[in-house]
Amino acid sequence: MTGANDNDLRPQGPERQDPERKALGACPICRKPATETYRPFCSKRCADVDLGRWLGGTYAIPTKETDEDDEESEQPRRAPRLSDDD
Repeated sequence: MTGANDNDLRPQGPERQDPERKALGACPICRKPATETYRPFCSKRCADVDLGRWLGGTYAIPTKETDEDDEESEQPRRAPRLSDDD
């Protein structure tokens, strides 16, 4: 049996998407399906939004500061001395 009824058996909606596209996951900015070109984003716009958030300081990687880090930042670093023997 072929004809118009065959179209009724095909998946509709999100299930109908290309399997490769589905494997890329959702865009972390807008949750639309990601594209290969802008992976993990769906578009250049979302990639640019993410970059702007990193550059603007919205995103930050937490660090654990130690006393050594504080002492090193207070004292300027000096270049090693070259010996006169060379």
